[in-house]
Amino acid sequence: MSARIISGTEIAKTIGEEVKKKVEELKRLHNITPGLATVLVGDDPASHVYVNTKIKMCHNLGIYSKNITLPAHTTENELITVIESLNTDASIHGILVQVPLPKHIDENRVLFSINPNKDVDGFHPVSVGRMVIGQPCFLPCTPLGIQVLLERSNINTDAAEVVVVGRSNIVGKPIANMLLQKAPNANSTVTICHSATKDIAKHTRRADILIAAIGKPKFITADMVKEGVVVIDVGTNQIGVTAEGKRILAGDVDFETVMPKASAITPVPGGVGPMTIMMLMSNTVKAAGQLFLLH
Repeated sequence: MSARIISGTEIAKTIGEEVKKKVEELKRLHNITPGLATVLVGDDPASHVYVNTKIKMCHNLGIYSKNITLPAHTTENELITVIESLNTDASIHGILVQVPLPKHIDENRVLFSINPNKDVDGFHPVSVGRMVIGQPCFLPCTPLGIQVLLERSNINTDAAEVVVVGRSNIVGKPIANMLLQKAPNANSTVTICHSATKDIAKHTRRADILIAAIGKPKFITADMVKEGVVVIDVGTNQIGVTAEGKRILAGDVDFETVMPKASAITPVPGGVGPMTIMMLMSNTVKAAGQLFLLH
């Protein structure tokens, strides 16, 4: 069997064209330019790369981007004051606080201070609660990207055995909740595996769809999957550097050995990553449209 490669890059490009049209429509019909504020505290190199990528994508799609960079010694109250000003800024429809934050700042308190109507990252308790009970809300960008990847790749989730490896609040828990909903592109039977799971391979070998989000390079090997499995690899692990200084990345799945057994698989890079950023853009445009309706 030769697996079909699910290109997040290509699917994100198609969605980007759709998002760009929605942006143009909001501008033309309602004189609204969707706006995204990114807040970065400190000088973490990876965080700067992520934020710059988001700013560039905003520019490409016609979304207004406001980037606020604060020094590492910024206090928790100072940061929350910045967020409160963005909550009332009419030009901003989505707020993203780049994590991780410096250790002296309570991440939860900061994220909870974001207006739920501008919570385009989907991490506010109001968003999480609505997600769990199946109500409309902003869904977290990486899990939403996974769900859209499956949908756009015509992979049927209805009654599928889905195994999620990893239980983070960013990926594992939300994607499990999303796929078990009685809803289109969901309605799956979901198992979550984590660090305390006995015999993870026993569970992963049952999976029709395997979602690897454990943060360990090449953790999922060929003997842990069945023939015909669909594999979504969320991992982005640096395993080395080229002579030119470019990062060498590996997913949570041993791609070379698992691919021959899979019916479809996402690569790293070029799989889930591009979808995460595009879902952030989509959520921002959605927020702009909702705030227009509220007013």
